[in-house]
Amino acid sequence: MDKSNKKQLIGIVVSDSMDKTVVVKTSRKFPHPIYKKYINRTKKYYAHDPQNLCEIGDEVQISESKPLSKLKRWRVKEIKQKAIKI
Repeated sequence: MDKSNKKQLIGIVVSDSMDKTVVVKTSRKFPHPIYKKYINRTKKYYAHDPQNLCEIGDEVQISESKPLSKLKRWRVKEIKQKAIKI
């Protein structure tokens, strides 16, 4: 892992229709403060993919970066697992 203080997340690519940009969906699981039932929350991030290597369904690691556009503040660091094609 990088020794920098940049945040890093792992998620699934849900859209790759834009040029050099992918949409990554991440999820986190946490207990409800009162009922203690575990809740899933998801969030989407726009990430920079300079070589257009990512495809829908890929598991990727993204890291924080300087603002690249109105919505892009993340870069694809590596592709953890490629999507299985049927």
